[in-house]
Amino acid sequence: MTPVETLLRDIIEAKGPVTFREFMDIALYHPEAGYYTSLSAQIGEKGDYYTAGSLGPLFGKMLAIQLAEMLEMTKTNTLVEMGAGNGALAQDILTELSAQGVWINYFIVEKSPSLMEIQRERLAEFDVTWVETIHELPTVSGVFFSNELVDAFSVHLVEMTEDGLREVYLGWDEGFVEILSEPSTTELTAYFEELGVRLPVGFRAEVNLKARTWLKDVASRLLKGFLMTIDYGYPSHELYQDYRRRGTLMAYEHHQAVEDIYTRVGQRDLTAHVNFSALARWGEDFGFSVTGFTDQSHFLMSLGILETLSDGDTPEEIKVRLNAKSLLLPGGMGEIFKVLIQHKGLEPFPLSGLKFLPQRESCRL
Repeated sequence: MTPVETLLRDIIEAKGPVTFREFMDIALYHPEAGYYTSLSAQIGEKGDYYTAGSLGPLFGKMLAIQLAEMLEMTKTNTLVEMGAGNGALAQDILTELSAQGVWINYFIVEKSPSLMEIQRERLAEFDVTWVETIHELPTVSGVFFSNELVDAFSVHLVEMTEDGLREVYLGWDEGFVEILSEPSTTELTAYFEELGVRLPVGFRAEVNLKARTWLKDVASRLLKGFLMTIDYGYPSHELYQDYRRRGTLMAYEHHQAVEDIYTRVGQRDLTAHVNFSALARWGEDFGFSVTGFTDQSHFLMSLGILETLSDGDTPEEIKVRLNAKSLLLPGGMGEIFKVLIQHKGLEPFPLSGLKFLPQRESCRL
């Protein structure tokens, strides 16, 4: 048994079944043994998963173009990255902005002590301020952004039954045992009603209520500016299709997707697809309007990624082209990853990254 499994067993035996959200929260974020808060989380070739920022500096360079434009529109120099991983993306963004002669007041919100330590070492040459929570930030005008943050929030797991919506709880009997029972909060039923979603009997889905709290927290610190969320997922009409009737929860280890999420707990990444319709809808409650919604491929092509590529045959030039292909590939990162941009306290602006919008249904909120 892993340390997290032992801890959860003891909690269940002492207090009774826990919600899946509690299980996932401990598995990922327990201060000593959680996947992200310990040294378990590994990004890149030798780790458990790739991010766009781990495929070389090209993604960060493109992102810097869009961020600089947003800052110019907001008339500020404050950038807030939420969940910076190993700091590679921040390094690429700051390097590119520095090359452009743009001075940035850069904040990183990071709750993982181990990741913060890695980030500090990588970003030692830059002027960066770290905070553990959004509430520690000053109230600012500027740009808040994240890359693969929301998919890692702990989620409630629900299933529609003949008797109505039920939530998944976990008991213990020589291993984790799922138990369907009454929802722990009325917010779960309200979630589907608010989005106009009717789940058929037998359909299982995740509900990321933490994302709503996160949006509220961001809005409380952002006076005027943009919020850019880059993650994998779909709007409601795509997310709740019949072929996803078992939900989207997956565990990842050494770049392999593992359907059994109840083994090696705390030593594997756990994720669920983001519902971008929910982010857009909830954002309205906190003063955000949707600037635009697109996929990563169209976003990067709008910013001119293809024009930056050389047709040379050196190993480095070939590597850059291969990385660009990974970022843009339909059916891969280019299509699955979406970019939702929201604004607050501003008139809507045409952004360069939204120049070429896709026609696919999966990119319509």
